[in-house]
Amino acid sequence: MGRVLAIDFGKIRTGIAVTDQLQIIASGLTTVKTDELILFLKQYIAKEEVELLLVGKPKQMNNSDSESESLILPFLQQLSKEIPQIPVKRIDERFTSKMAFQTMIDGGLRKNQRKNKALVDEISATIILQSYLYNK
Repeated sequence: MGRVLAIDFGKIRTGIAVTDQLQIIASGLTTVKTDELILFLKQYIAKEEVELLLVGKPKQMNNSDSESESLILPFLQQLSKEIPQIPVKRIDERFTSKMAFQTMIDGGLRKNQRKNKALVDEISATIILQSYLYNK
């Protein structure tokens, strides 16, 4: 059984989370510069067996696509060309950034630590992945 890798795509940086091989536990992996994302994914997939890529789908409250979707679509096209062997599934990512921030507060992180946007992105990817595992 391969891992599931979740991507919280952002204009500047992207949060990444991954499951264990049994697909039980979601853990934050890292945050990478978005312009280096495809290269990072290729290198990771060369080392680890990945069964599925989850990409967050940003939605508005009325269920329409968020403005960020226009940035994600070109990435998805490039992803299907560069890594065609791994299926991609989209998952609603509404409120993940707010939930990530609250997780940081609940975890006791200081105010200056909560300003770390890379950490927020990584936690958001983990929340996306945990949501997928819970509803699987």
